[in-house]
Amino acid sequence: MNIIEATGIEKVYNPNKIAVHALNGVDLTIEQGEFTAIVGPSGSGKTTLLNIIGGLDHPTAGSVKVEGTDISTLNDNQLIDFRKEHIGFVFQAYNLIPVLTAKENVEFVMLLQKRSQQERETRSMELLRAVGLEDQVNKRPSQLSGGQQQRVAVARALAPKPTFVMADEPTANLDSKSTANLLDIMARLNKEENITFLFSTHDQRVIDRARRVVTLVDGRIETDETKF
Repeated sequence: MNIIEATGIEKVYNPNKIAVHALNGVDLTIEQGEFTAIVGPSGSGKTTLLNIIGGLDHPTAGSVKVEGTDISTLNDNQLIDFRKEHIGFVFQAYNLIPVLTAKENVEFVMLLQKRSQQERETRSMELLRAVGLEDQVNKRPSQLSGGQQQRVAVARALAPKPTFVMADEPTANLDSKSTANLLDIMARLNKEENITFLFSTHDQRVIDRARRVVTLVDGRIETDETKF
């Protein structure tokens, strides 16, 4: 089942000055349970495409449907509500809230969703165990290593039970061991729980683990390869 359908996506920056065409008519569908990497050189449009699919940016033309909802027609407030319920985010810079503990960071989106305290407690502990941080629940981000912070970010992304998880350069600040641990966790969650992951990455280690690799060049899909 297709959970993401991007059709004719164009993105033009500075249209009234010196226009920059970041995306030029991209069509992309993602099925439930995929583990897909979007790759390409700097300036190819991969982060722009990911941001549009994730509802963080609006396309100049084209549409993006997530589970049948055309998010390209939603206003900013509607997009906030939609992202909160349907899309998990893992960023290069972790983006954890520094004054909250690991457990509180994982609970945060569920708090915005008005989930019960018991549900938040159960789900956050379940996820922190899944990413191997059950002994770090009361530590703040500054007390955790980069790899541990990124694992908290993965747990937080999964907390609202999203349609898919969008990961923008999630390993860029990690060493080899932390990257391997993170990718092992994501691959296991993908396999065991059928969680859909969509990466934007330069990292060959991520590309090697992806089951599908979509290559963008100059804002267009150049290749789309399913490996296994």
